[in-house]
Amino acid sequence: MALLLVGIMASSLPWLGFIICTLQFISCQSSLDVRKTYIVYMGELPKDGMISSQSLVHTSMLQEAIGSSSSSEYLLHSYKNSFNGFVAKLTEEEVKKLSNMEGVVSVFPNEKMHLYTTKSWDFIGFPQEVERSNTESDIIVGIIDSGIWPESASFIDKGFGQPPQKWKGTCQTSSNFTSCNNKIIGARYYHTGAKLDPNEFDSPRDSDGHGTHTASIVAGGLVSGASLLGLASGTARGGVPSARIAVYKVCWSKGCYGADVLAAFDDAIAHGVDIISVSLGGYSPYYFENPISIGAFHAMKKGILTSTAVGNYGYDRATITNLWPWSLSVAASTTDRKFVTKVKLGNNQVYEGVSINTFKMNVMYPIIHARDAQNTAGGASQYASLCDDNSLNKSLINGKIVLCDALNWGKEATAAGAVGMIMRDEAPKDFSLSFSLPASYMDWSNGTEIDQYLNSTSKPTANIQRSIEVKDELAPFIVSFSSRGPNLITRDILKPDLSAPGVNILAAWSEASTVSEKKWDTRVVPYNIMSGTSMACPHASGAAAYVKSFHPTWSPSAIKSALMTTGIGFISFVTIHIEQESLHYITSPMKSEINTDLEFAYGSGQLDPVKATNPGLVYDANETDYINFLCGEGFSNKKLQLITGDTNSSCSADTNGTVWALNYPSFAVSTKYKVGVTRNFTRTVTNVGTPASTYKINVNVPAGISVEVKPSVLSFKSLGQKKTFSVIVMVPALDTGIISGTLVWSDGVYQVRSPIVAYLY
Repeated sequence: MALLLVGIMASSLPWLGFIICTLQFISCQSSLDVRKTYIVYMGELPKDGMISSQSLVHTSMLQEAIGSSSSSEYLLHSYKNSFNGFVAKLTEEEVKKLSNMEGVVSVFPNEKMHLYTTKSWDFIGFPQEVERSNTESDIIVGIIDSGIWPESASFIDKGFGQPPQKWKGTCQTSSNFTSCNNKIIGARYYHTGAKLDPNEFDSPRDSDGHGTHTASIVAGGLVSGASLLGLASGTARGGVPSARIAVYKVCWSKGCYGADVLAAFDDAIAHGVDIISVSLGGYSPYYFENPISIGAFHAMKKGILTSTAVGNYGYDRATITNLWPWSLSVAASTTDRKFVTKVKLGNNQVYEGVSINTFKMNVMYPIIHARDAQNTAGGASQYASLCDDNSLNKSLINGKIVLCDALNWGKEATAAGAVGMIMRDEAPKDFSLSFSLPASYMDWSNGTEIDQYLNSTSKPTANIQRSIEVKDELAPFIVSFSSRGPNLITRDILKPDLSAPGVNILAAWSEASTVSEKKWDTRVVPYNIMSGTSMACPHASGAAAYVKSFHPTWSPSAIKSALMTTGIGFISFVTIHIEQESLHYITSPMKSEINTDLEFAYGSGQLDPVKATNPGLVYDANETDYINFLCGEGFSNKKLQLITGDTNSSCSADTNGTVWALNYPSFAVSTKYKVGVTRNFTRTVTNVGTPASTYKINVNVPAGISVEVKPSVLSFKSLGQKKTFSVIVMVPALDTGIISGTLVWSDGVYQVRSPIVAYLY
C-alpha cells in the first residue's frame, strides 16, 4: 500500500508521468533480519476495563514474536484511546508470527506519505450571509495534516467563548508554539521514529503551509482584503467560521507516516471532534490495512464523519484513493476563476499561458531556447531543452528569459540567472501553479510559435506579464489531476462520492514557507493560492460541519447522504434576499462533454451546503450495516469480533449482507464486456423533511438500461419514519465504458437524487 498527502504542492511535479504527487514505497530489503516499522492493528479496545495495561500486552506480544526480553525497545507506540494496536520495528519473520497471533487483525508496513478561499464558497451557492446555526461554535473539526500557523488572521479567537465542554483534547506546546486559543482549541504533533530536518518545528507549528491552508478552508474566520500579493483579492473565509479547530500534525518535510496518521485518529476520536478532515490518501486492496480506513471506521462508530481527498492521480480511470464506504471521498472541481499569464514578444505578438505570476516585468528581456544554452561541461547537456538540473550554461542564460520544453519548478533556470521562464508541453492546463520567478506555462502550439520567433531574429525579446484573473465559462468541471473511479476494492460502490472546489483556492498560509514552497523563493505571504484534491476535501469537511451544526444528532452516514443527494447535477438558481437586495448565485451542472468519465469523475455532483441542511430524505447506515457488508465481503467471524470488540458479531444467512444491500446513496453496477447483468438493490430512507409527505419516483436512464423501483410511491406520516424500497437494475451487454442516469424521489418540495452507473470492468 502506498500512501500520499494529496495537495498539489511545490514539492512535486504534476505532469511528470502525469502524477502530481509521487508515490514512494519503502525500499525492500532482501535480508529477513532487517527491521522495519510496522503497524499491528488489533481492532476495538478491550471492554474489560484493562485499557491502561494495553502497552504491557503489546510488549508481551512483541516478546513472544521476537523471543527476547529486550523487545520493549522495539515498541514505538501503542494505540489505546479509540482502538487497539501498536507500532513496532519488526523483521519479516516476526511479522509472520504476529500476523498469526490471537487478537491481531492485520500487520502492515508504516508507509510514507507525501503532501498530495475568497470565491469558492460563493461559487457553490454558499455566500457569506448564509443562515448560520447558533450551535456552530460548538462544532469541532479535527485537521490531520502538516500543522498550523496560529498567528494567521484566519484563526483569531476574538468573540469566541470557552471550548465546548465535550472537548477532551490538549494543546502540546513548545518554545515555538506557546499556546492555543479559543479558535484553535487543541494541537498535537506526531513523528514516530522519524528524524526532523533542522529547519522544521518540533511542534504543531506548520513549516509547510498545507495544513494551514486546509484548516482555513474548513473553519477560517472572515478576513477582508486577503490576497496573494494582489491576486484573488477579497474576503477569505472558511465554511464554518465560528467552528473550533483541533490540529493533528503528522506531515513533515520527509513525508507523513501511516503510524502517525493512525495515532492522530486515535487521539482525535477520543478528544471529541465532530468532523475529521484528512487531505491524505493511499490505496490498499484491503480495508483494514490502511490507517485512514481504520481510523475512519472507528470514527464512524463514535458518530464522527471523516472527509477525505480522492487523490491527484487523474486523468486515467481507477486511480482513486480513499474508497472506504464509511468515509466521504471528495473529487476536485473548478470554479469560474482562472489565472492566465500573457507573454509579449518583440514582434508585438501576445501569447497566453497559465501560471500564478505575481512578478511584474517593466522592460523587454532577451529570450533564448534552453537547447541553445547547453552546459556541455556539466554532463547533463542532453536534458538542456527540458531545463533539467545542471543542464544550462549560466553565461548564456544569465539575464534572459528561457524557453523550456517541459514543466519544471525553475530551479535550474534560477541557478543559471534567468529572469523568467516559459514552458511548453501538451499536458492539460486547467489549473495554475506558482513559480519562484516570472513564468508562463504554454500549450505546445503557442510554445512552437514563440520558438519560431526566436529563430526569425538575431535579437529576440519578450516580456512575461503579471497574471490576471479571467472567467472560466466552462466551470464547474472536474480538473484533470483529480483521481477517477471506479472503485477497485468493491466494484459496486460508486466512488468518488461528490466533488467540491479544489482549483486556484486562496487560503491562509504558513509564513515559514514561501509562495512556491521552494527555498530559492524569497516571497513570504499570509495567504496563498493552491490547487489539489487536498483543497476540495476541506470544502466538503466544512459543508459537513455546517450540516452537523443544524443536525447535531445526525449520524455520519446521514450527513454524507445529505451532501450526496443534494449534489448538483442540473442547473440550479439560488436567490438570497438580504435587506431588500437580491443576490443571485447560479450553479451549473457538471458537463458530460468535458467529464467523459461522468460519475467516475464527479460522483453525485457538485457540493451544495445550503440544500444539504434540508435534504428531505436520508440514506442512513450504522456500524451494524457496515459489519453486515463486511460479512458479504468475506470477513471471518474472528476478524469481525476483533474489529467490533463484540464477541457476538458473526456472519450468518441473516447478516451476510451484499454490497447491493448496503444503504448507500448511489447505485453502481459493474459488468464484463458484452455480458448483461441484473442487480437487486435494497435501500431504506428516513424522513427528515415534512412530517406528512408523499414521494414519487422518477428514473432517468439511457436507452437499454431498465430500472424498476418497488414501491414507486413512499408515504410518510412523521419525521424519523423509515421506508424501504427495492431497485432492480437490468444492464444489457455493454460495449461502452460507462453509462449513467438518475433516480430521484420527489414530493414536490424536495428532490432526493442518486446516480445510477453501469460500467465495464
